[in-house]
Amino acid sequence: MLTGAPAQAAIPAGDMERAKRFYRDTLGLTISREGEDAVHFESGGTQFFIYPTSNAGQAPHTLAAWLVADLDAEVADLRGRGVTFEEYDIPGLKTVNGIAELPTMRGAWFKDSEGNILAVSQPR
Repeated sequence: MLTGAPAQAAIPAGDMERAKRFYRDTLGLTISREGEDAVHFESGGTQFFIYPTSNAGQAPHTLAAWLVADLDAEVADLRGRGVTFEEYDIPGLKTVNGIAELPTMRGAWFKDSEGNILAVSQPR
């Protein structure tokens, strides 16, 4: 049954080599498996993969998020690795210095090398 099966995100990439470098070198993630059709990464006991497509970067929403214990430390580390955080000021969501304070979580959003929206969040 699905309730006992791990889920994984599938993230589109317009340029697989560029995307692989971003996730491996910029985010510091480990490649667990690689083929022509996908590159899989390990993260916190889970996996996600990037796959080649011409539709990368078109989703207007978050494709994957990492749950972290210390959002401020993660944001500082990622900024040190060259990641730029998005600023939002829309109904229900406003970031200050890249971080949104919400009732159930704190979050920060950034784009990968392909224009996909990703997030780091800290549950309250």
